[in-house]
Amino acid sequence: MKEYGADAIRNIALVGHGGSGKTSLSEILLYTAGEINRIGTVSEGNTVSDYSPNEIEKQISISTSLLHLDWNHNKVNILDTPGYTDFIGDVKAAMRVCDTAVMVLKSAEGIEVGTEIIGRFVDEFALPSAILINKVDNEHSRFQDTSAKARERLSSGAVVITYPVHEGVNFNAIVDILKMKVYTYDAAGTRKVTESDIPADLKDEAESYRLQLIEKVAETTEELMNKYFEEGTLSDKELELGIKQAMMKRNLTPVFAVSATKAVGINNFLDFVVKYFPSAADRGGEEALLINANNKIKIAPDKNAEPVLFVFKIISEQHVGELSLFKVFSGSIHTGLDLINVANNKTERLSQLSILNGHNRKEVSKLTAGDLGAVVKLRDTHTNNTLASKNLTVMIDKINFPEPVIQAAIIPKAKGDEDKIAAGLHTLHEEDPSFAVKYDPEISQTIISGQGELQLALAVKRLKERYNVEVDLVEPRIPYRETIKSSVNDVEYKHKKQSGGRGQYGHVHFKMEPLPRGTGFEFVDAIVGGVVPGRFIPAVEKGIQEIMSKGVLAGSKVVDVKVTLFDGTYHSVDSDEMSFKIAGSMCFKKGFLEAKPCLLEPIYEIEVKVPEEYMGDVMGDISSRRGKILGMDSDHHFQIIKANVPLAELYKYSSNLRSLTQGRGAYKSKFAYYEEVPKEVEQKVIEEYNKSKEEGN
Repeated sequence: MKEYGADAIRNIALVGHGGSGKTSLSEILLYTAGEINRIGTVSEGNTVSDYSPNEIEKQISISTSLLHLDWNHNKVNILDTPGYTDFIGDVKAAMRVCDTAVMVLKSAEGIEVGTEIIGRFVDEFALPSAILINKVDNEHSRFQDTSAKARERLSSGAVVITYPVHEGVNFNAIVDILKMKVYTYDAAGTRKVTESDIPADLKDEAESYRLQLIEKVAETTEELMNKYFEEGTLSDKELELGIKQAMMKRNLTPVFAVSATKAVGINNFLDFVVKYFPSAADRGGEEALLINANNKIKIAPDKNAEPVLFVFKIISEQHVGELSLFKVFSGSIHTGLDLINVANNKTERLSQLSILNGHNRKEVSKLTAGDLGAVVKLRDTHTNNTLASKNLTVMIDKINFPEPVIQAAIIPKAKGDEDKIAAGLHTLHEEDPSFAVKYDPEISQTIISGQGELQLALAVKRLKERYNVEVDLVEPRIPYRETIKSSVNDVEYKHKKQSGGRGQYGHVHFKMEPLPRGTGFEFVDAIVGGVVPGRFIPAVEKGIQEIMSKGVLAGSKVVDVKVTLFDGTYHSVDSDEMSFKIAGSMCFKKGFLEAKPCLLEPIYEIEVKVPEEYMGDVMGDISSRRGKILGMDSDHHFQIIKANVPLAELYKYSSNLRSLTQGRGAYKSKFAYYEEVPKEVEQKVIEEYNKSKEEGN
């Protein structure tokens, strides 16, 4: 296999809203470069990058696919990412290892919600970017309007490089303002492109776009700016050098007109990619944490340096096992190389190295700095792990996966499937770390969480397909708390049992009082004169703690109570630890019910980001969920609403928010505090608890 240096490798991620045509684009890019010999379609389920049964069935990308092609002796690695926000974790992983983010827009629809989210990620990763306006062959295509909106809402550096001669159903030619030529494309399967001069009626528009490009590039350096002011233009050579610099400094976001289905504009885009998109070498390396010294150093994409690779995704395939996708940040790696997993200090051997086109693997013996690849069967390596030479133990900055916005509890349909379910959920989390799993002992449920209902539903489907286990998703129980609002100065309980032979006897007097919220539990031994022997007092406390963990009103944990044991009696023969444990437990229960008990519920602070036009609807919805608005802020085209809302009212809130805002709203939440439950809600919770207890019996 041909070996590429870091300067001859371009890593691009195709990102954008669902349905913008990223998978179709990756297909036509592979075909144009001769990597495949037939063009698959999403509708027929035969594309290279959407190969899993669920992707074929739903006709959407669910997981990022790694692809590659050769164009003009350069290697272009393509990461085809999902467009639906449920799978946004995969998008962030791809953007962590690409060198240019290519935002794909639909010419008719323009800037959609997924694109806005992606635009924020581009800024978060400080990535060079480009914009592909796809589907210019759509009869409602609005290329100029969409490119203007892209400049306004995605990147002020957006400048048109190619634009349509005619848009709509007759779209078959583009004007390239760098080459100052028209390129006419024959039917998609022919790979035939004809170059011609720009006709007179398009000359002015082409010159205008070219001037915009020159002005934008001139802003990149003082030297270019001075040259532009002196001569009113830049030479072709200066423009050529300036474009790459402008992209790396994020001053320039080139915009291209294409049609993935008609293959129009694809060759010009690829020419630009290999000539002007920054390579790993151009971007100058990556900062990494030097473990032993605990400080950051820059590791250069030098093939002769110590090897360092970063795992950005795990794929689990039925007949292959786990496949770890990685980027080589430094050095060269080869089959049989031993590297240290910096996270756990374990040695991993690179057995089978591959380059991928979807699920098609081509084994290679070596990969060098800047490249993307895959390795089979790493024992103790996960997404976000760095593998490095023992001579250079560095850690690459991890991908910050998005916090979950939806959760559900898993209930097995058949007994005995728990181990299989646990193994399956672990694998699903390995494949997509934005899908989280935890067992919550307080509510005795396994909780899965993620970015949306589709992601959770697919997890359930995969459990059935891969592990032959079926589960139901239900609303998680709410971790209510129980406490008291008043004091009881003397509550007494005597446990006395005689059943032949030795009996049981334990007798205690408590004082019970509420503590400030968040204090917990306090037990005071105020026994005087040994009326309760010291050896039985720990048993009394243990009895109290046991009933507190089980709850009195609704099976929820009791908090913020002070108990003072101040009196009691004992029997020299019948008293023992168990008797006093029972007495402590029952006395607490009795006193608790006398001390104005109440339920507390968890309140979460939420931050909802919505376009201004939906603000009224969203605020009304928050109020209907017993929410309290804390304040508002603005962020460009969005309003941010801050509110406190009971957790009980947030189940499936993300789905509701999406439907309220046509998919443009997003929110995040975090636990704030516990607050007393309104009486009518408390009564309902207690009734449901008692009913479930009866059904359980």
